[in-house]
Amino acid sequence: MKGDIIIVEEHHRAAAHEIVDAIMERISDSPRPVTICVSGESGSGKSETGTAIAEELESRGLHAFLFHQDDYFILPPKSNDAKRRKDISWVGPQEVRLDLLDSHLSQGRARAAIITKPLIDYETDSVEEEAVPITGVQVFIAEGTYTSLLNELDLRVFINRNRLETMESRRRRGREKIEPFIEEVLEIEHRIIAPHKDRADIVLDRDYKVEFRP
Repeated sequence: MKGDIIIVEEHHRAAAHEIVDAIMERISDSPRPVTICVSGESGSGKSETGTAIAEELESRGLHAFLFHQDDYFILPPKSNDAKRRKDISWVGPQEVRLDLLDSHLSQGRARAAIITKPLIDYETDSVEEEAVPITGVQVFIAEGTYTSLLNELDLRVFINRNRLETMESRRRRGREKIEPFIEEVLEIEHRIIAPHKDRADIVLDRDYKVEFRP
């Protein structure tokens, strides 16, 4: 998303290094590109961790492409916020074109040459399109709140940090005010997202320690 702020820190890079170490053989042995999601609550570090994983893969000679769920919202941010304030039941996976993101992951798996994807501009509150070349991509990463619900995935990474633990991260990002309505939205998201931990192959705890599940 245009206008987003992503600050990758050492704990993101350390977790990414450990994750990539563990999945290198799987990537090398796969007959097609591998797909990974990074999910969790708002401010948990999904964008930063997804970026760190992509950069770690690139440093090892593996071409990676990162999808941001924010680009797949049906409405751009300010319009989406207005709709939520009119109808709080709008909050949830229904806000996102997960089917389209799944379709793009499927195209990636099938080694498509180009994907035409949405691109949200935060400042102008608009949705554009961009054609991105994906020839030679070996790993596709989808990061976002609800990405663990996607079907076209080989591995699911879940960041187990709740809205109280992510308060400082959200303040630094500065995309939304810390106000009662936003906290209500985050509480709803928490109830939806917390069970997604059970879907994960890899879990990062509040300190970004990595747990690999059988």
